[in-house]
Amino acid sequence: MLARVRQFFAARGVLEVETPVLARHGVTDRHLSSLTTSLQGLAPTATPLYLQTSPEFAMKRLLAAGCGPIYQIGKAFRDGERGRQHNPEFTMLEWYRPGFDHHQLMDEVDALLGDILGTPPAARWTYGALFEHHVGIDPHTARQDQLEAVARSCGIDPSTELAAGLGRDDWLDLLMTHGIEPRLPRDRPAIVHDYPASQAALARLRTEGSVQVAERFEVYAGGLELANGFHELTDAAEQRERFEADRAARAAAGLPRPAIDERLLAALEHGLGACAGIALGIDRLLMVLTGAERIEQVLSFSIERA
Repeated sequence: MLARVRQFFAARGVLEVETPVLARHGVTDRHLSSLTTSLQGLAPTATPLYLQTSPEFAMKRLLAAGCGPIYQIGKAFRDGERGRQHNPEFTMLEWYRPGFDHHQLMDEVDALLGDILGTPPAARWTYGALFEHHVGIDPHTARQDQLEAVARSCGIDPSTELAAGLGRDDWLDLLMTHGIEPRLPRDRPAIVHDYPASQAALARLRTEGSVQVAERFEVYAGGLELANGFHELTDAAEQRERFEADRAARAAAGLPRPAIDERLLAALEHGLGACAGIALGIDRLLMVLTGAERIEQVLSFSIERA
């Protein structure tokens, strides 16, 4: 499978690169937790280092340096993630296409899945259309109490203790994972795009009518979420604002606040042209290809046996 992935990108003139797994900065995203270590001898005191949750920041620094289209197959690490579809150490395929928007990148990931899985073209929906069709609500404008009421009417009823701490995006996620994802097709991939602006992560925003949407998409196959893609945000000032908002959200939740990666922001200030990028879970792709039910079935050594 890895050989076929490499052939796919070689045929398209996309360069394979390698960036550090161990780096000076972690992510500020409050939904991700980095594994940390320290290095002796680099400074007067031990220097904290982070195992990367994704190669994204380093790859964007390469893009800003003018490397052109690139991809990477490598290890990523996320603390606290273990389950049927999760292992703390996993293999990620990430690639970036200068000059592409998110729709062009959807076409390319669809072609990759067709090549690897032999699937027909993906079904595509906007996030809003999917919600309106399956649960009868506009996810961009609905109030939190409306989302909660719809979730409970769909049989999604978290414990009282859990529900008390849920925000608007949490209810959207519950509706997506419990009410919509199980209804996505199994005979072909599914791509969902144009997410709420509050879920933009590192994607550009676009005004559509009276609402803003994030030019972001997620890819599903065989009932599994495989990939998350963006029409990338390239504005350094806006990226700094988002990092600061992430850090504030982490502080409010009592979570550690990693320092902002100033080298990434410097690269964006230097100039990163319009591009689109995506991260795809290789282990999950192999699960779909082999029909595996649990991620350890496609790993030589899961964390329990590492």
